[in-house]
Amino acid sequence: MSNSRNLLSGKRKYLFALVLLLFISVICVAFSIAGNDDFDIARREVLLRKVGDELLSQSGDLTSRVLPVKKISANEYQISFEKDLTFLPDSLVNTTSRLLAKDPLARDYVVNVLNSGNASVTYGYAISENKKNDIIACKGRVQPKASYMIDIKFKPAGIITAKNGYLLGSLPFLAFIGFIVLRSVKPQRALPDDQYTSVFTLGSVLFDARNRKLIINRKTIDLTGTETRLLLIFALSPNQPIERSRLQKEIWEDEGVIVGRSLDMFISKLRKKLEPDSNINIVVIRGKGYKLEINS
Repeated sequence: MSNSRNLLSGKRKYLFALVLLLFISVICVAFSIAGNDDFDIARREVLLRKVGDELLSQSGDLTSRVLPVKKISANEYQISFEKDLTFLPDSLVNTTSRLLAKDPLARDYVVNVLNSGNASVTYGYAISENKKNDIIACKGRVQPKASYMIDIKFKPAGIITAKNGYLLGSLPFLAFIGFIVLRSVKPQRALPDDQYTSVFTLGSVLFDARNRKLIINRKTIDLTGTETRLLLIFALSPNQPIERSRLQKEIWEDEGVIVGRSLDMFISKLRKKLEPDSNINIVVIRGKGYKLEINS
């Protein structure tokens, strides 16, 4: 029971470490995206100034200025001009669509051209990521020269969706990395404290479970962790049959895979290491399992 608790505790620690790793990674990705948002917003404002610049050129004005782009709200911007201008709706639609296509977060937006004098809407249209949902009217009518402002409102979900896409897309990769780490770094199974604090005497053989060693005729033989756990089960019940299924369960079940031939292989290895003492051997009990046989 103590052995199982130690292993379970070790697995819990590694599981906690995995969850912590995933949490920290997601937070780092979120902060990275937040930093990218600032850059994308600044880039968007440059694109909006470019929209204003091209509209002035199309109006025949090559000297007056596009005034600083105003950010009305988190997702709404306003382009204004130093002087009056005229515009063709077709050109406005084509210009904004072409330039804002370079903005990775601008998928859906509404454009309204406002008259600066009375704030009335002179012309407007809506662009959608799904082109079937575009709303564009009166494209061929030239608008009279006046003082205009262009208001562009982006759909908020454009930023949220992109951010969620980055986060959700990164989670499978992080989970895969965590799985590899968890599989490759397994907690070492400890032997119960109350059973390996002393040396076992098996005939003339001394079995030092703590240090994983056999001492036979003053000669020291090293044991592997699995060999030590297997011999410890026998040492606790010398000259008593131990079921094969019990050995498999206690040695390999917690690792998730039980391979029948593995037990036979380790029994064979232990026999060879015990060979120097002919009075001790691991024998087969047909129909039951194995027994550590010690002859006095």
